Amino acid sequence: MANSSLSFTVHRELLAICRLPADAAIPGWARGAFVTISRTANELSIVCAQQHVPGTVQQERDKVMFGIDGVVPMTTVGLLAKLCSALAAASVPVFVISTFDTDYLLVGATRFEAAAVALRSLGHRVQGDCPN
Repeated sequence: MANSSLSFTVHRELLAICRLPADAAIPGWARGAFVTISRTANELSIVCAQQHVPGTVQQERDKVMFGIDGVVPMTTVGLLAKLCSALAAASVPVFVISTFDTDYLLVGATRFEAAAVALRSLGHRVQGDCPN
């Protein structure tokens, strides 16, 4: 799959990447069409629709998500390295989220076009526009 053409769908909501203390309860504002929550010994990280996140929360806002359509087998080697290398070459910082089925690339809205061009330059399809 690392050498195959992929299709990416752009998520319709702007997202925020949030950091809370490790022992924090999962807040009610962690909602939207896409939510992921990770707890470590050092932090509670939440990615969700930024419209629900209070301004007092430590966060990085205006993130646009490119989701790989379909299932990416866990035996796939080098796919994220190749995608992240193309984004790095285009000076696009990326925050990656992996789920059981697939992978998601979050980039700043101001770098959306550069990210889309970088992914297309690898032969991939990008469906959708930058959300407002």
